[in-house]
Amino acid sequence: MEFSAKDIAQFLHGRVIGDENVKVNNLSKIEEGKAGTLTFLANPKYTPYIYTTQASIVLVNKGFVAEQEIKATLIEVDDAYSCLALLLNMVNQARPEKKGIEEGAHIAASATLSDSIYIGAFAYIGENVTVGEGSKIYPQCYIGDNVKIGKDTVIYPGVKIYHDCVIGDRCIVHAGAVIGADGFGFAPHDGTYVKIAQIGNVVLENDVEIGANTTIDRATMGSTVIHEGVKLDNLIQVAHNVEIGKNTVMAAQCGVAGSTKVGSHCMMGGQVGIAGHITIGDHVNVGAQTGIPNHVESNSTLLGTPAIPAREFARTSVLTRKLPELNQTIRQLQKEIETLKQKLGE
Repeated sequence: MEFSAKDIAQFLHGRVIGDENVKVNNLSKIEEGKAGTLTFLANPKYTPYIYTTQASIVLVNKGFVAEQEIKATLIEVDDAYSCLALLLNMVNQARPEKKGIEEGAHIAASATLSDSIYIGAFAYIGENVTVGEGSKIYPQCYIGDNVKIGKDTVIYPGVKIYHDCVIGDRCIVHAGAVIGADGFGFAPHDGTYVKIAQIGNVVLENDVEIGANTTIDRATMGSTVIHEGVKLDNLIQVAHNVEIGKNTVMAAQCGVAGSTKVGSHCMMGGQVGIAGHITIGDHVNVGAQTGIPNHVESNSTLLGTPAIPAREFARTSVLTRKLPELNQTIRQLQKEIETLKQKLGE
């Protein structure tokens, strides 16, 4: 499909600077731009590439001022990055849509399937499962008994959703994710461990996205809840009875221990570890590899293990690099003090 600069500007409510009739049929990185592609400039450190890119169209933020000649046609928008996201979604939606039930899928007679869904080959749909309109279940997925899946949700290949779990509308669950495996519940008894039955479930509310090979454990009782708009990256572990608030995002390899409550609009970097039975407030930002052992107030920014306020961590990091020098100074001062004591004693 081809689009002109004029068409794209109208779609994005932007303004064309240059040839409004130039056309593109693909997207590219600004540093690798080729003729016939569209790219974008959002991060200032990539500004030098706008003068050398071969891309035909570049999205730029309003107020961008060129310091040299630019060959490409520019489209000025409020936010180049978010506008690119709109275009990427448009391109993605233009792909041929999969529909129908492929040969080899197992579907229980008691399952309720809406019209216009897709179920791939070798998918397993258990008893009393419901699947909403427009949803897609790709090959080799396992959907356990009594699972409810909402409208326009996509379950990619190899996903396993255990019994009684609930998946909302417009969710995306990527390949290999496991939703509703048993929580890690064992009781010590006579030198061994007795398994505690995990009889709850997992609830994903609307517009949740779960990354590849991420695991979300079912609750011991009640529900492990991932609230509306949450985005979880690949390889994340969410333990039993955890609750993650609206529009919180977590990068890869985060781990959240059991019964912890994470607030809304939080941002967690990669490999953040969160202890169990604590509460993290709203709008909390946590840097990569931070360990959180205790409750965290809303609007905090944390770094380090154990986590401390980001500014304090930065000051500590500076001092850590100076420890050898500081140690030498202390030893010298100790010698001088001993010398002074001897003189005073005489």
